[in-house]
Amino acid sequence: MYYALEGHNTKAVDMMIWANARQSEEFRVAKENVGDVEVSTVFLGIDHNWGDGPPLLFETMVFGGPLDQEQERYSTWAEAEIGHKNMVER
Repeated sequence: MYYALEGHNTKAVDMMIWANARQSEEFRVAKENVGDVEVSTVFLGIDHNWGDGPPLLFETMVFGGPLDQEQERYSTWAEAEIGHKNMVER
């Protein structure tokens, strides 16, 4: 359920390691402004699939505009980068 980053790779860890990693890791995959709209993609560190399929550890979210609060989640850093670009294009 808890994950840490090793470079752009993820690994399952216990809660104490996860909590310590939250203080030192860089979590932003990408951030871009399109006019007044912000698109942000980050590493969450907790599986948001809750054990039902592959872990969803990254999230893109839109702040502002017609897609405000739109979100997508991904399993890997590479998927998150692609998803971020796709959301910016939308």
